[in-house]
Amino acid sequence: MQYIEKLRYFYSTEARRLFNPVTAVLSRTSISPNLLTVLGLAFTLATAPLVWYGHFVPAAIIFAAGSLFDMLDGAVARLSERVTPLGAFIDSTFDRIGEGAVLTSIALVYARNGNLWLVGATFATMIGSFLVSYTRARAEALGMDCKVGLMTRPERLVLLIAGISLHKFGVLPLVMYILAVLTAITVLQRILHVRRQFRERERRQA
Repeated sequence: MQYIEKLRYFYSTEARRLFNPVTAVLSRTSISPNLLTVLGLAFTLATAPLVWYGHFVPAAIIFAAGSLFDMLDGAVARLSERVTPLGAFIDSTFDRIGEGAVLTSIALVYARNGNLWLVGATFATMIGSFLVSYTRARAEALGMDCKVGLMTRPERLVLLIAGISLHKFGVLPLVMYILAVLTAITVLQRILHVRRQFRERERRQA
């Protein structure tokens, strides 16, 4: 748990702080936050064929670049006061598309190699990842807070990038099993968290 918290802090705080100068420069240009979102998706989608053809280190670099754009788009939108509901919707949707494409390519590699356990773990990770995002979106639509959980998007991205880059050393299979388990736990954590909020609301209204 402590290591996961450190990952979250690094991605959410330290990495963003590191790129503050870049964010400041971009916010003063005519570059749209939506363009950064599109570039992030393009880089992420480019990761999938690289994984399929076994170019794991370049895939990790391209995936990291896509994640960087994903990190910058929201920051630029906030700093330049160009935050819009449509932009947030596109950002969230493109995040799911990109993550799904990368996980599908990983699953296909394991299917090609006949490793059905890892195919299952990868698809379980994909389902869990989508549900982690869906539970938050649905809860917030109902007026609830739902940002809790072990394996949110920052942690998933960091682990995936590490797993892909270290595939040669057998790290990616371990990452897929870890993600399959921890995304499922995160979904359960969010369900219980929202359930608790509903019960507290009912007690206040009683």
